[in-house]
Amino acid sequence: MTEDSPVVGDGADASSELGPRLRAIRLQRGIGLRELARKLDLSPSSISQIETGKIRPSVRTLYALASEFGVTVDEVLFDERPPSQLAASSTTSAPPTGAAEPGLAVQRAEDRPSITLNSGVRWERLMLWADEDVEFIEATYEPGGSSSPDGSFVRHSGNEFGHVLSGTLRVVVGFDEFVLEPGDSITFPSSTPHRLTNEGTETVRAIWVVRGRRGDSSNSERPMR
Repeated sequence: MTEDSPVVGDGADASSELGPRLRAIRLQRGIGLRELARKLDLSPSSISQIETGKIRPSVRTLYALASEFGVTVDEVLFDERPPSQLAASSTTSAPPTGAAEPGLAVQRAEDRPSITLNSGVRWERLMLWADEDVEFIEATYEPGGSSSPDGSFVRHSGNEFGHVLSGTLRVVVGFDEFVLEPGDSITFPSSTPHRLTNEGTETVRAIWVVRGRRGDSSNSERPMR
């Protein structure tokens, strides 16, 4: 059974670039398909189908891949460079120094880069400037949508800051469980196993920030069940 989903047509979605980016980074790092599948507790067929764009990764799988490669999720999803350039610049997990600070910029709603993952989850990037330490997105969870399959959790480096705009979001962090409604916010360390789900009938929209996502490679995402 796979937790990842088949790709269907989606015009402005960035999903078509995701597979080639992941494959380019894997090859640049000299990691074999079977080796990567073993490390992430996935089948080689699942990795191959993600790289060829036949299926979309789950949120959990996406975080696991980014952690294994030592890149940010933002780089993999939304970097405008060709996959070969992204792979060449990602040979180390250490962030570059002397990066230019962001200037004044306006991003129109219709121009937001976005990607649809599996299980009814969609991410839209809310900033033009790619920050090494911050991921800033609007997350949409359709009814029944979740960050990971039933009985499994996500964990990675950094800290999370979430604010619900609409709908009701169930958040499990470790042994604690919360139901967030519009206007509610939550903060927690991303290293604590967590799961986000929409168990209602209304679509959930939330602003989500992850800080320090790149973090320590020793705390890479691994499947948690």
